[in-house]
Parts: sequence; structure tokens; C-alpha cells
Amino acid sequence: MKYIDRLDKRILEYYKMLEPNFPEWLNDYIETEKLLKTQYISVSCGTIYSEMFDFKFFYSSLEHSIAVALIIWHFTHDKKQTIAGLFHDIATPSFKHCVDFLDGDYMNQESTEDLTSKLISDSEDIMNLLKRDGIELFEIDDYHIYPIADNDTPKLAADRLEYSLSNALFQFEILDVNKVKEIYDDICIQKNEDGVDELGFKTKKIAREFVKITSQMSVWYRDEKRTFSMQFIADILKRLNEEGKIKREDLYNLGEKEVIDIIENSKYKEVFDIWKNAKKLKISKEKPKGVYNTCIQAKVRYINPLFNGQRMYDVCKIAKKMIDKNLAYKVTDYAYLDFNF
Repeated sequence: MKYIDRLDKRILEYYKMLEPNFPEWLNDYIETEKLLKTQYISVSCGTIYSEMFDFKFFYSSLEHSIAVALIIWHFTHDKKQTIAGLFHDIATPSFKHCVDFLDGDYMNQESTEDLTSKLISDSEDIMNLLKRDGIELFEIDDYHIYPIADNDTPKLAADRLEYSLSNALFQFEILDVNKVKEIYDDICIQKNEDGVDELGFKTKKIAREFVKITSQMSVWYRDEKRTFSMQFIADILKRLNEEGKIKREDLYNLGEKEVIDIIENSKYKEVFDIWKNAKKLKISKEKPKGVYNTCIQAKVRYINPLFNGQRMYDVCKIAKKMIDKNLAYKVTDYAYLDFNF
């Protein structure tokens, strides 16, 4: 049975909304060994494993990548761009951007992307498919070269659009499928201020609603409990690596449940269990003593989309206010739990 046929019906419904005519040729690329490993990695960056986060739905990095590919295919029907979108997170390790925190790259969160080309080129089955289809490695190993697939913040592209829609639908549950469809159906390819193709909105009201949703989620992406959790996981992984209990490459070969098994069979089981079972963090204006704590500014993920070729920030006072409020948010307090390690 193909991977796509095993998916939860809610994801299949979402995929059908993104692209009613699923491109069957995509299945050959989805079924490759390297890409299939990403089905065991949650887009939540490990936070789904703690009671602090009310996440009921495991949405994997692979499911995200397929959705990105479907968005690109829907708007371009370009095979190379679609494959580039499908493989854009093939180098994602377990716990996703926690490894960026491990690398000290919590502001850019791009430290893992350098492996993309190597993982693809080392994969015999992927390279055979590319050869069969007359596609060169350089045409699909960097989705940044395709502006509909990816572009710089705060512009809108398939990757940024997908995680916004799926997080609102599956993680935070602030949108239902009908509202997601309304937003998605209002999008088309437009020319931005640089004359480059970009996804944009046709209706100002819908664009403003999208700004509201994504601005709120942007704060959630970098609030105290998320940055604490990601740094906590990163620090445990760092300790286990230094102690020879886990290798850096293991994070690219093991699923998150397998890594959690290693953690729970280590001396860090007790503190990991405290984090897993915690309902909320403790917050302090002053740096607490004797306990593990964080006060971290993380990458600002925000979107200032086009509305008929103009930035919402420039043509809508309400959108401008929401974006400014989002950008002004800073973590100023210390987050902690009652343990140290």
C-alpha cells in the first residue's frame, strides 16, 4: 500500500482541497526511502510530546512536504518545482528545529538545510527517478531558486503558506477545513514589487484574516513555553551526544519515538518526564537560581502578503497594526520548571 493511501482521512481531505487532481507521478518520489523517514518527525519540533501543548494531531514533516508539493503543482504544474518542494525538508532531523537550537541557530533556523543536496545525491532510488525523468540534481535540490516554492520573509510562498494553513487546521485548531478552503481559493500568482512571481490574495478581507491568523501563530511559535521546550530538547540531545549515547547522524536516521527511547533509558529520564507531564511553565522576571531556565528570542515567522500586487502592510491599517504588534513581541521573562540537570 502506498504511503498516501495510509494517511488519515482529514489529511487526505486537506490534500484534495490543495489539489483536486493528485499527480500520481509524485508517488514514486514519495515512496523513496530517504523521504519516507520524515514521516516519523513531527512538525511541532518535539512540543507535541509535552502536556503543555494541546496538540492532538501528529502532522509529520513528510505530510507537510507533500502538501507543499501539491500547492506548487496546483499553481505551476511544473514538475521540477514540485519535486524541489517535496524534497525541501528531506534533511530534517528528529525534533526538527530543535537541532537549530542545538547549533545556536534559533534566530534563522536554517542550520540543517545544507544536507539537502547530499541526501538526495546519496539516494540511489531518487537519483534513478530523476534520471528517468530527465531532471538534473541542481534543478531540484534547492527550492529557494523557485519563488513560488520559497522566498524571503515576509513574502508568501508554498512552504510558508502550507505550514500556516496546516498548523491552524491540525495543530492549533483555530481554522476548519471550510475556512482554509476559503483562504486558499482566494490565492493566485501575482507580481510583487520586484516584478517576481509571488502568491497573493484577490480579496482584501480574506488577506486581512490571513494576516490576523498568521500574526497570532507567529507569537505562539516563539513564546516562552515553545522556546523553553526546544532549547530543553536541544540541551538533552547535546548532553547525550557528548556522552556518546547518541550521534549527530542518528537524528537523521531515527524517528522521534526511537530518540525518545534513548532519552528515557538515560539519566535524563526524570527531567524529561517532568517536562512531558508539565501542564504549564513557571515564569519569573528575575533569572531563577538552581533550576533549568531560558529567556530566548527566536526566529520571527511572519507574513505580509500581497493583495492585488500591493503589500497588506501598506494598504490596510488593521493589517499594519497586527503585523507591528507581532513584530514588537519579545520574550522578556525567564521560563523554568523545578528541575536542573
